Amino acid sequence: MNPAKAALTKTLRREAGRWLKAARESVGLTQAELAEKTGLRYYTFVSQVENGLGRVPIEAQAVWAESLGLEPGQFARTLLRYYEPELYRLLFDGAAEEAEPVADRAAQA
Repeated sequence: MNPAKAALTKTLRREAGRWLKAARESVGLTQAELAEKTGLRYYTFVSQVENGLGRVPIEAQAVWAESLGLEPGQFARTLLRYYEPELYRLLFDGAAEEAEPVADRAAQA
């Protein structure tokens, strides 16, 4: 991976983490409570994801969404936008939700 792409990936992961943290806090869950609701053995995984050091696995996105009171499809699209921006662009370019910045959605979560 070239340095510019690596830097962008790191930045996007941190933004995804901030979005997830805002969503978690908006429903009043601690990291430990979210870990329990999502079947994680250790809350530190939630911390790693929120700090941009990890990502929510695809197979766990529905349970994370439901635990956070979010619609699973929209949750997955939002994470895809952070985790795989080029794929997101290919799939959803020109979609109505494209006009709404991801950071704005985090504030609403």
